[in-house]
Amino acid sequence: MSEHSEAIPAPKAIEEYHAEPGRPLKVEDLMGRDRPLVIRGLVRDWPVVKLALESDTAFAQGMAQWDNGSDVSTLMVAPEAEGIVGYTPDLNGFSYQHFKVPITLGLQRLAKYSRRPDAPGLVIQSAVIRDCLPGFLAEHSLPFLDASVEPRLWMGNKVTTPTHFDSQHNIACVVCGVRRFTLFPPEQLPNLYVGPLDYAPTGAAISLARLDQPDDPRYPRLKTALAAAQVAELHPGDAIYMPPLWWHNVESLEQLNALVNYWWATLDVEGYSPGHARAALYHCLLAFRALPAAERANWANLFNHYVFSDADAASHIPEHRRGVLGPLTPETVELLKQGARAQL
Repeated sequence: MSEHSEAIPAPKAIEEYHAEPGRPLKVEDLMGRDRPLVIRGLVRDWPVVKLALESDTAFAQGMAQWDNGSDVSTLMVAPEAEGIVGYTPDLNGFSYQHFKVPITLGLQRLAKYSRRPDAPGLVIQSAVIRDCLPGFLAEHSLPFLDASVEPRLWMGNKVTTPTHFDSQHNIACVVCGVRRFTLFPPEQLPNLYVGPLDYAPTGAAISLARLDQPDDPRYPRLKTALAAAQVAELHPGDAIYMPPLWWHNVESLEQLNALVNYWWATLDVEGYSPGHARAALYHCLLAFRALPAAERANWANLFNHYVFSDADAASHIPEHRRGVLGPLTPETVELLKQGARAQL
């Protein structure tokens, strides 16, 4: 930061969980929150964490033993991109090439790159552990999560995943290396300069502003977002819970870093998918963006009443006639789908 730049307050530390004696952590403790939470030592007893604390070599050897040889999605980030999984400068392409390689080959390349000062970034992205490391599951789990919640592996060298959000609940467990998480509350969206929704690295819309360049004149409101940021550095065994739609920037700080994360939806209703909310955003852009301001405001009022208000919009209607305004059961989900199709 230049000496003439506006001072930005130091980011706040993310709140940390403190266990109550005799009371284990429950998933309800997380899902009822509207803020992130760092959980120190949540997975410190995992065998893979103990290997990582021994050495990078021990960690790599352990991972290789669990590897069944399946190919996983792997990105190689150009050296000039400085480890950022994002766009080319003109936004006409991405800063990486996409490959599919087995976990063990990825580890071998990471070992090779660790000896090169000009090495590219390399990151294994969102690999479903059941598909590539099935033996890992026997001794590594979060008992308070439903067994249907699939863990995923993220592993690489010094790379940064720019600020983005997930539409589901997320617990991320660091099992090797160190990661710095910088989180922003959902209301900071206007200050984060998010790029295209439909042309985004790895499919997730990201901020175009680099957090380490707060004086970039293209993004003057970034400083406002940074003033609201919350930060934590996680070491092997530590975890973080991130509520849906909280923006997060993740920096991997070592030559070898690995993280296991779990995503799950708020609702467990047959026929419901978190993708419905993202699809609704696209439908709303199509339906409302071109309308006059007054008409958009009227639709916003309708949506607030029926969708976003905590009040029961159907309390005056007999239960047997509430239809799509009733509880979100599989039957109601089907009615909503039929109604949506009928409107088009």
